[in-house]
Amino acid sequence: MHSGYLALALSIFLGAGGQLGLKAGAVRAGTGAIALFHPYTAGGLGAYVVASIFYIYALKTIPISVAFPIFFAVNFALVAVASHLVWDEPFGVLQLFALLLIAAGVGILARTT
Repeated sequence: MHSGYLALALSIFLGAGGQLGLKAGAVRAGTGAIALFHPYTAGGLGAYVVASIFYIYALKTIPISVAFPIFFAVNFALVAVASHLVWDEPFGVLQLFALLLIAAGVGILARTT
């Protein structure tokens, strides 16, 4: 695998993990600035920082017009499925259809650039 795409994949998984960490911290820590100091919240923020480092590396070799949609589309899908599994958030036929449309759009975009 091309090192840029490996870095992009790592940034995607770390970004999704960061989002899930922020949600877990928000659920457990309550409201206000104190939520920033909850271990899950801090872990989520840390995952975002590391994800950003890998994303910047990926941008050295992947056009941003390809990397950006892939990053957010795959993150969106991972977080949607994980949040359903972990917190029983809604994920039905409409969400699945939306994810398929997003995947099709990213696939078309990747082939045209």
